[in-house]
Amino acid sequence: MDTSPARGTADAHATGTGTSPVPELNAQLGRLLGMIAGGDRDAFVEFYGLTSRRVFGLARRVLLDQELSEDATQEVFLQVWQSAGRFDPAAGSPLAWLMTITHRRAVDKVRSVQAATDREASYGAASQDIEHDAVSEEVGSRLEAEAVARCLQTLTETQQESVRLAYYGGLSYREVAEKLHAALPTIKSRIRDGLLRLKNCLEVG
Repeated sequence: MDTSPARGTADAHATGTGTSPVPELNAQLGRLLGMIAGGDRDAFVEFYGLTSRRVFGLARRVLLDQELSEDATQEVFLQVWQSAGRFDPAAGSPLAWLMTITHRRAVDKVRSVQAATDREASYGAASQDIEHDAVSEEVGSRLEAEAVARCLQTLTETQQESVRLAYYGGLSYREVAEKLHAALPTIKSRIRDGLLRLKNCLEVG
């Protein structure tokens, strides 16, 4: 198929909607995935429009580089087109499935262009949220979506809400703070503590 729409990631990042409530969005994405599995190109275009901003945002957080993030985003949506029929709603939500694919694709791309020590140095120099990135990478690369969903239930309600917006929603700490009408230090603390608690749960599981 022609995957050229994914080359417009930078525009999609600026204009993509992704503003629907998560349960409503997941229901819509699940319906679209079923249509994509049947080869429906219009459904794919709609799916891309609803999720490209989130996918690009997460890829950019991991990769830091604009061009690499665009490449990773294109690869993610190519995988969606090819594997939509293998999505299992019993294993997790469509958005969690998509974000897991995105995170793994981005991490694989990082590993392909630099050694692990270089990657850690780059994160340390470029990111003020190193704790979040390091734990997110481990969560995304080692564990399946259903395990993450199970362990999310062990967090407090405020931690769950903050972690979902930052990790699955692709929002920055400041964007999460604005969305939840909370102080930035409070949000940073919630996400950091929530992710560490999530990491511990996953290691035990």
